[in-house]
Amino acid sequence: MRNYFLPMAKASLILVYLVIFAGAAVRMTGSGMGCPDWPKCFGYYIPPTEIEEIQWQADRQYEKGQMIIHDESLWKAKESFTTTATYDASHWQKYTRHDYAEFNAKHTWTEYVNRLCGALAGFACLLMAIFSFSYWRDRKSITLSSWLVVALMVFQAWLGAVVVYSVLNPLKITVHMVMALVIVAIIIAIIHSVRNRNTEIRKYNGQFKAFLIVSLAFTLLQVVLGTQVREFIDEQVQAGIGNEYLWLNSPTTEFYIHRSFSFLILGVNFYLFYLNRRLNLGFEKMKWVLILLILEVFTGVLMNYAHFPFGSQAAHLVLASVLFGVQFKLILEARKCYYCGKSSEN
Repeated sequence: MRNYFLPMAKASLILVYLVIFAGAAVRMTGSGMGCPDWPKCFGYYIPPTEIEEIQWQADRQYEKGQMIIHDESLWKAKESFTTTATYDASHWQKYTRHDYAEFNAKHTWTEYVNRLCGALAGFACLLMAIFSFSYWRDRKSITLSSWLVVALMVFQAWLGAVVVYSVLNPLKITVHMVMALVIVAIIIAIIHSVRNRNTEIRKYNGQFKAFLIVSLAFTLLQVVLGTQVREFIDEQVQAGIGNEYLWLNSPTTEFYIHRSFSFLILGVNFYLFYLNRRLNLGFEKMKWVLILLILEVFTGVLMNYAHFPFGSQAAHLVLASVLFGVQFKLILEARKCYYCGKSSEN
């Protein structure tokens, strides 16, 4: 089983990132309430594609739990039954988790695909945890960490339901996003701890390691600030401002902090790149950090000045998530390098 563990851990990481991408697409398209219940979608395992499927119809078989939109409200079948020629309210129970009762096929299927990706990632993490028992005798931390990932995936699924039931409460969405990054970090740590040592030569430097930790903390804080900016945009949309040109006409303080903070993040990471090169520390992933940061800033500029072109919001979030992962991997390498010595400056 040990031979299968590392490939499955890598697959789990890729699939978790796929879920983050799918979640970003949901956020970008405003599809978060595409499925108003959880884990099913309008009470179906395969969601509807037409509004008629969730409207009351005569002489139709309904299964227990299936939903309809009636009188601008969601109603849930109390039991399995076949309708007659007239609507009988005694067969239906009003859905009280929330009062959102709208149907948009694109939103529904975007959210459904997001949930399928989540289920696939959860299954991969479960397999990873099962395979991790091969390390139980000599490296219990790997097994425990793998099962911690499974527990957090279950928590994420529950939190996803809470987000839906809260009709996309911004704080809960932020926690949902941060938890996804925590899962990414743990899987990266697992992969780092089990993979074969490579031949890259790296030098330890205390200052470099400290600034890496600071840069990761800044990235995480920037993600949280970004979710607050996104919350403001959602409020603009809900207020009926459908024109992207007007979304940031009068931005909040959080927007200016988010924008200005990016310069500090760039400065810290350029310094890390310079330090790595000057002291010849050997951390090659620093160039990827800069590339990701430049792309991140570019997508941010696009959203602000090109008025949210299609895909820019999703790209902005996914790039931030990948950046977080690369920075966390660098910290692991700096903390537990394959040293061949120390740099002259510590």
